Amino acid sequence: MPALKRILLGSPLSSADEHHQRLSKKIALPVFASDAISSTAYATDEILVVIVLQAGVGVTAFQPLVPIALVVCALMVIVVLSYRQTIMAYPSGGGAYIVSRENLGVIPSLVAAASLLVDYILTVAVSVAGGVLAIRTATGFDHQWTVPICLLCVTVMTVMNLRGVKESGAAFAGPTYFYIVMLIALIATGLYRIFVQHVGPIPDSLLSEAAIEERQQVGTLGLFMLLRAFSSGAVALSGVEAVSNGVPAFAKPESKNAATTLMWMGGILGSTFLGVSVLASHLKPYRSHDDGNGLGLMAEYLYNGKGVMFWMTMIGTFLILILAANTAYADFPRLASIIAKDGFVPRQFFNKGARLVFSNGVLFLAIIAGGLIVAFNGDISKLIPLYAFGVFTGFTLSQSGMVRHHLRHREGSWRVGMTINAVGAVTTGMIAGIVVVSKFSEGAWIPAVLIPVTVMAFRSIGRHYDKARAAVVAEPGYRPRRETHTMVVLVGGINKGVLHGIQYARSLNPDRIMAVTVATDDDDRRRIEQQWREHDVPIELHTVYSPYRELTGPIMKFVDELDQLHQDDIITVVIPEFVSSWSTQWLHNGSAFALKAKLLHRPHTAVVSVPVHMHDGRIDET
Repeated sequence: MPALKRILLGSPLSSADEHHQRLSKKIALPVFASDAISSTAYATDEILVVIVLQAGVGVTAFQPLVPIALVVCALMVIVVLSYRQTIMAYPSGGGAYIVSRENLGVIPSLVAAASLLVDYILTVAVSVAGGVLAIRTATGFDHQWTVPICLLCVTVMTVMNLRGVKESGAAFAGPTYFYIVMLIALIATGLYRIFVQHVGPIPDSLLSEAAIEERQQVGTLGLFMLLRAFSSGAVALSGVEAVSNGVPAFAKPESKNAATTLMWMGGILGSTFLGVSVLASHLKPYRSHDDGNGLGLMAEYLYNGKGVMFWMTMIGTFLILILAANTAYADFPRLASIIAKDGFVPRQFFNKGARLVFSNGVLFLAIIAGGLIVAFNGDISKLIPLYAFGVFTGFTLSQSGMVRHHLRHREGSWRVGMTINAVGAVTTGMIAGIVVVSKFSEGAWIPAVLIPVTVMAFRSIGRHYDKARAAVVAEPGYRPRRETHTMVVLVGGINKGVLHGIQYARSLNPDRIMAVTVATDDDDRRRIEQQWREHDVPIELHTVYSPYRELTGPIMKFVDELDQLHQDDIITVVIPEFVSSWSTQWLHNGSAFALKAKLLHRPHTAVVSVPVHMHDGRIDET
């Protein structure tokens, strides 16, 4: 097992090597910005899903596409500028959680934390589902393979991220930059062909029958559907906050490098999203639910079929969508560790693994995201409504916190910064409300319920840790009282393991020592008493009966009775256990696990396992 772990994850890294794992701007961009940049592959599609498939307005559906994209881009500028301020003000990372904690209080910070963690889980599910959809667009493989392929991708991403942030970032940098180049090439080709060669919309021959029927509809686009389309397109902002959450992962100077990376990301995201929307408004890539993504349809048309450039575009799209999950893998464990340090999630999330990554967070993220993929059958359009609410809740709290920060500190140009944050907080708050109202029945109610439930779980964990700290605090001058000591050796018959356990117990020189065995009948009792006499064991043997062949209950009852006789004693139960190779260990000590679990929760009781090692069928007595 250690050898397999080393092959998959690599050799352990020393804590002294942690500064070598910091990321340069060129590597940090694909690590923290792949989620945001990947949204260019589906954000325009999600607008069209509303105005083409749901509103049913036919050929007029594409008229509001560019105006919606421009409004989204304007909002993107506000959010990017806001998070740039956050990076400079809070270089320790944590983004919306830290900003809310420092400026708005505990409850808002926990809402932000829950929103971000839910957002990152959905990022993995949405990104992987989108990537597999891109490949299905190009290859046309059967839909039944969608979920297995998604789960395979999640597994690969998990293993890569368990190897370390820097290693996974270096591995994924090439595909991210490849997608950016291919997307810019597609936009440039499309703009040239539209405005210079004057090509028209995608012809019916490249569209499915269902898509052609959608073109013929004559519905009216009302305000509700327009707002719904805008909220769908605003998922292009997802992942913008990732850089501010991961500032400590950057090479020094951390804040400056993180801010530069954020601006690079904003420029790439805004220009390419708007470019794709302009192409879609002219080419009109109608699609039904089974037609694949619009980017693929436009690439096939602009490149005159499924040639080399088409395949390069689709491969790049698949890779960026899959790798977008890497942003969540980089940020979820890091944010969970910060929250764990504050005592609101289990402390295990604060522990770093052998490769200096928060391994428990990585594994938890993979398991929950995989469950969502299975539950929603890998359908990105079903996952998107769950996705948007958490994104904009986090945005709103972060920017509201920055408004309070500016009012408290009043540093240079604070009025400008406060204005940007206030406009952003109001706008993103409105979008969060629109998402819940307009997509409530499609699944937006799930995060709207899940986030408050998660906050209550955080509070419950926090109260537990507060009580635990209060219970174990040692006041000045505290001394534990002296207690007498009773040792009970659990035996099932005379063998080397039991004799070793008895010898260990005697060597500690307790105040009282005895052995206890569980017998099912008198024959059982006589057998072990005969063995006891033959080996001349020098301690008292007690027998308890268990006609139903149960071990745990009779032993617990015996210990309770012993505790009544010697109320000031610490009772130590000694359990001899055989230890063999990992392949056969499961054949031994099954009943001991249940007993130890019970005794662990009993006051004034200790449990000691005395290991008896077996090698090649022989006891190691050295």
